[in-house]
Amino acid sequence: MNAIQKRIDELQLLNPPLTAREDLDEFWHRTLEDGQARPLNGSRIQQPSPLRYVNSYRVTYEGYDDTPIHGWFLVPTFVTGKLPCVIIYPGYTGGSGRPEDYGQWLLMGIAVFAVDVRGQGGDTGNHLPQTSGMTRGWITQGILDKETCYYKAIAVDSLKAVDWVYAQPEIDPAKIGLVGGSQGGGLVLLTAALSDKASLTLANIPNMCHLDHGVLNSTGSLTEVAQYIERNPDKLDQVLATLSYFDMLNLADRIRTPILMSVGLKDTVCLPETIYPVYNRIPSEKYIHAYPFTGHLVTSHHNRLMLDFVAKKWALEGNARDGE
Repeated sequence: MNAIQKRIDELQLLNPPLTAREDLDEFWHRTLEDGQARPLNGSRIQQPSPLRYVNSYRVTYEGYDDTPIHGWFLVPTFVTGKLPCVIIYPGYTGGSGRPEDYGQWLLMGIAVFAVDVRGQGGDTGNHLPQTSGMTRGWITQGILDKETCYYKAIAVDSLKAVDWVYAQPEIDPAKIGLVGGSQGGGLVLLTAALSDKASLTLANIPNMCHLDHGVLNSTGSLTEVAQYIERNPDKLDQVLATLSYFDMLNLADRIRTPILMSVGLKDTVCLPETIYPVYNRIPSEKYIHAYPFTGHLVTSHHNRLMLDFVAKKWALEGNARDGE
């Protein structure tokens, strides 16, 4: 056996102890109920676009609070009937981009809802109160309490994006997919675990996995948490308790959709040692592709696998290969 396969085999056996608190189920039951009770107050306004045969709409909706969350809703006009739709969540500091960024999905006859994450690189602000000090970035906002932390707000925002798509007249509600990488991959996993409205999941190099290990070892956004704890060492247990409610290690067993994931064995941002323990706990139909010489990125090879996976699962026209 070569060293590469030996490492993958070892990763496939990772099963660290769960960090869930006793009230995890109660917390999410209450959070989901509160979120459902809030009106979306959604709107969509058609915008000019260089894309022919695509209707482009700028969307605004409200998620966790009254922060207007923005996104692009893109509908290909060269196909008829109810359309499948992918909801695309951005990586850390990213946003919903521009309509032309999503041509590969539109050319497959799939509608797209690309959303911002509050406060980050799109047009969306952040009305979440700052209840204590924080380090650079957004991750440590409200991190001393699960009820006030930034992860709770973006989790509910992400779930409400699915609700918005589900209600659109152009969309087939049985064909809603979740797509994202890095931070977006973590939000995809979280949304798949907590919503029953999606029918497939594509989570690439996902964050929000085995978070205590990530805080200790990651070179990415979780360094903000590490820096916070370095400055406030007496808050370590409190911070880890908060993170446990949003750690996919504790929520992976709720995922029921078919799922395709990717991992780079040289990734120091979303480490394989964080991703595999989550993947190993997912009970649904699942596939993971490990790229031994890849860091924190999604390869063109894997991008093709994603398109084929979606085409096969949704029985779209074309010469689709298996996602395995």
